[in-house]
Order: sequence, then C-alpha cells, then structure tokens
Amino acid sequence: MKSKRVGIIGVGQSQFKARRDDANYPELVREGVALALQDAGRDLDEIEAVVFSLAPDALLGIGNAEHLGVDAVGARNKRFMRINTGGSTGLSSVAAGYTHIASGACDLVLVAGADKVGESGDSQAILNKIWDPTYERSLPLGTITMLAMSAVRAMHKHGLTEEDMARVTMKRRACAALNPNAHLNKPVTIDEVLASRYIAWPMKLLDCCPQSSGGGAIVLASERYIRERGLDAVWITGVAHSSESYYLGDRMGERQVADHADAHALGQAFRRAYAMAGITDPAHDVHVAELYAPFSNTEFHAIEAAGLAPMGGSMKMLRDGEFDIGGRVAVNPSGGTLCTNAIAVTAMIRVAEAALQIRGRAGKHQQPGARVAIASGNGGDHQFFGTMVLEA
Repeated sequence: MKSKRVGIIGVGQSQFKARRDDANYPELVREGVALALQDAGRDLDEIEAVVFSLAPDALLGIGNAEHLGVDAVGARNKRFMRINTGGSTGLSSVAAGYTHIASGACDLVLVAGADKVGESGDSQAILNKIWDPTYERSLPLGTITMLAMSAVRAMHKHGLTEEDMARVTMKRRACAALNPNAHLNKPVTIDEVLASRYIAWPMKLLDCCPQSSGGGAIVLASERYIRERGLDAVWITGVAHSSESYYLGDRMGERQVADHADAHALGQAFRRAYAMAGITDPAHDVHVAELYAPFSNTEFHAIEAAGLAPMGGSMKMLRDGEFDIGGRVAVNPSGGTLCTNAIAVTAMIRVAEAALQIRGRAGKHQQPGARVAIASGNGGDHQFFGTMVLEA
C-alpha cells in the first residue's frame, strides 16, 4: 500500500528561558499545544493520536513523566506514544507522528513535549550516564567533553580553528537576536567568544548551548484531511534516521568508517531523506537548514553531512557569508540549538522553524523565497540522527 502524504498544518513554541517557574511541566506542555492548535485552527477533541516528545526522565526528576502529559495534551482514550532518543527526541517524535498518518491509521496527529533542562541542576552529570559504565563513563565524559574531542579531531583533519568556532557563535547569536523565542539572544563578537573561559579545550563557554526550559508542539494531517478543508500545509517529503556505534572509541582514527571529526551517520540519514524527497543536489535545492548543532564546532560537520558543503569546506563558506540569512542557504536562522536547548523538544523546534520559513512566517529571521527546508536532530553520545525534508 502506498504511504499517504503528510503535511504540517500548525506549529507552536513557547518563549524559551533558563527557568519557567511560572509553569509546571504539564502547563509548559499545554502552552505549546495551545499555540499549535490555534495556528492550525483545530480543536483538541479532533486530535486522533498524540506522540509525546520526552527526553530522559532524569532531566525532569520524575520517572515515566509521560504520565503527566496525557491530560495536558488531551490524549485520554486516544492513541498515545512516548518517544525518547535523547537530543533527537523532538524530530523522532515528528517522524512517529508522520508514520501514524502515512500508514493510514490517522488523519490528524498532535506531536508535543516540553523540558525544564534549565531547572534540572547539572545536566552534564545526568548525560554522563549515557556511556558504557566500564570503559568510557569514568573518563569522565559529558556531551561537552565528547564534542570537544570532535573539535580537536576536526582541527587535525580539516584545519578547524577556535576563531572559526567563535564565528559560528557570533552568527548564531545575531540570528537569535531576531527571534523572540530564543533563549540566548544577546549578540556577541568573535573576541568576546574567544575571551570566554574554557569548558573543555578548545570549547569555551560561549561555544556551548544553554540549558533551556520551554515547550513546543506540531499538528500533522493527511493530504485528504487538508484538501477537504482547504487548509494550508507544509509537506514532509523526506524522513530518515541513522545510528552510529555505541562505543565512542569506534569512531576515532583514520581507519574507521566513521570519524569523530565528522557526522557520518547524519550524512547517511540526510542522503536517505533526500532520496525519498527526490532531491539530488541539496547544495542548490535547499534554501533553509535548521540543523541540530548544540556546540559551535558541530555546525560545520552538520552542514557538510547535509550536503551543503564539501567535506572540510564549510568553514570558508561560512566566512564568506554563504550560510547567513539572505545567503545561498540560511543555516540556523532561528539561532538554532546553540542559542536554545530544551532537550526534549529542541529537534522538534528545528522542524517547526523550518515550517515557519516555508510559510514565510519566520518574522525578522525569515530567509527570502524559502521553498525547501531541512531539519535534523542528534541524540545519545552523538549516536542517533534524524533528518527531515519539508517543502511548500
């Protein structure tokens, strides 16, 4: 049976901050849901299934926290599924909602979630637990030290410099200053980034994403549902996932298939999504890329994995302004994960922002003439990758 076409008809996201003391977890979820339903012009009672985007329970301090979300998203007596793939959870959740509709099981699906990472204490102590307890956890590893090693490897392999990394932060903060929902939205200079303290060499404080709190939601619908009601939609034309090895050491060295300087599995996922969407030249065909890049150095290998630059070539292209708003392809015009990271929904917001771009409703951070956009999510110890292609 041929899969059914799926469209995005509504998106909603809260304003992301370090703390949201004014809202408990269910209220924060409901905030994104209310905005998405309003955007779609739908009622909660119409929703047939809910996919709940929830990263590790430990970040909330509540076991099986999806139980709190059932009433908040109106899922009682409806299909309900919780997704957790770490940082890629939000995009994996949209993909699960997509399959509900593409399979013919539903016509209208809500994808929703929230996170209070900014209120969880030391998230790195929690994220340390994703590694093998015998061989890798005792290093000690965190997501920062893990990707600092990726930066060191990229310095050796591609000539990455700390100034290149600082330039990413400067550009992303300039974009975030145009986005009213972004958490870190104060512009910074390259010198300010270079002067910030080291967290794990060569990564400095301003090279790192924040711990954000906020919620988001997306409403998906079948083509039949959209056509019968004359609704506007952004079409999901490509979806794919790929996974990397569990052991981080398996990605080190010249003889490995995957190299920790790059994002081999992310590249595989993008190639599969492009094939599904019929895109053969992403560097020419894609207008906007909302890529999951929580640290400045990871934006380079995400750009290259997405086929927007040749391997090792993204640094010069970024210096030349090719990835600015108004450039050849706008990369993270919302400010991206480097400026806002509520882990459970971060990758979902990449999809939401891509949809806003195609609808021409991204406000001051709009890429002119955007018709094709891509989004990605990274989870685990840089292990799980999800990609999506959206078109007008």
